[in-house]
Amino acid sequence: MRFVTPVALALTLALTGGAISAPAFAKKEEKKGSAPKLNVSPDVMKALQAAQTAAGKQDFAGAKAALAEADSKAKSNDDKYQIGAVKLNTSIAAKDSAMQGEALTQMLDSGLTPADQVGQFNAVAAEQALQAKNYDLAISRAKAAAAAGYKPDAVNVTLAQSYFGKAGTANASVEPQRGLNLQGLAALKAAADATKAAGGQVPAQWYQIGVSRAATAKLPEVTEWATLAYQANPSGENLRTLVRLFQQANPNISNRENLDVLRLMAVSGGLVVAQDYLEYAEMASKTGIYGEVKSAIDAGRSKGVLSASQGGDLYQTAVPKIAGDKGSLGSAEADARKAANGKIAAATADAYLGYGDYAKAAAMFELAKQKGGVDADEINSRMGIAKALGGDTASAKSAFQSVQAGSRKKIADLWLAYLATKA
Repeated sequence: MRFVTPVALALTLALTGGAISAPAFAKKEEKKGSAPKLNVSPDVMKALQAAQTAAGKQDFAGAKAALAEADSKAKSNDDKYQIGAVKLNTSIAAKDSAMQGEALTQMLDSGLTPADQVGQFNAVAAEQALQAKNYDLAISRAKAAAAAGYKPDAVNVTLAQSYFGKAGTANASVEPQRGLNLQGLAALKAAADATKAAGGQVPAQWYQIGVSRAATAKLPEVTEWATLAYQANPSGENLRTLVRLFQQANPNISNRENLDVLRLMAVSGGLVVAQDYLEYAEMASKTGIYGEVKSAIDAGRSKGVLSASQGGDLYQTAVPKIAGDKGSLGSAEADARKAANGKIAAATADAYLGYGDYAKAAAMFELAKQKGGVDADEINSRMGIAKALGGDTASAKSAFQSVQAGSRKKIADLWLAYLATKA
């Protein structure tokens, strides 16, 4: 997956008095490097003059032949640098990326590249090597460019892609692939940090690539990347990734906790496949929230994700109970107000929440808190959900921020991440 454009090259060189000025890459804001003083062999100079003459006539085959002759007669690093400079110009005119990479490598390996061009030359050589899938060379060149301080936002992206390319996509969770992915993620994170430091906008795609690489390599950093992906693009799909990672990391959460997580997926647009809707309906069924069983399956069917038969057993069990359940809520409210603790109020609030009566649900949760004898973190969580679904974002945040510990705290944090995008 490509996520950075290569540095564009545009330069011209002149052969005068036996010296060729060092090439400068075309960016107006960048200063041209100072040309090294060279002592080029006469035979090499003669071959280079022939190469430039041929290139000027668009005779690139002749130019390549003359450059090959120059290579065969090179005796010193001065010769090699000068050959590389002419070869670079020829490669640009001929649009020959392989020759361009060869030219840059030749100039860099000569040790004569001006210090103010070392970073840029290495960066372009790294990109050329990456495109040629020479990942080891791309990594070494990108590291050299980074060491020279050249555009860390771009160089680290090339470095990340090189590590990912070397790791491949098979056996990502074993060594050395796992380590290569880890190094690639570190480079990608450095690129993102550099982009932000420069006032740029980090593409959300970078974070999604980070999630994918960390997940396939089974790295714990996957949650960090998923969080960054959601912050960059607060979509239901990205929040769904965070929720699924939470579920994987907390396999022993209760059905009631899982229901509150699935409610978040539902409101954020994260229910995507049939299993999502069926899991949501099942959790509602297991906790006796009949209205939500029906609404979950109805939603899946209306979107064409569930067929008419999918979830039929849950649906047929829940729907006949709804009328009687709704009819009992008035007396349940009265009982809740007379009760010694908040358990009846909490159960009544749960039912109202499942039927979408968020105002009454919030009132009953508040009563449950006042009377006590209930799980405060669960009550605050569901108070937050009722307020959020009812459109009172400020009160919802306050309720979620009151959740103190354990899985409930993590669930509240997921809801708060969602609400932060609704400011």
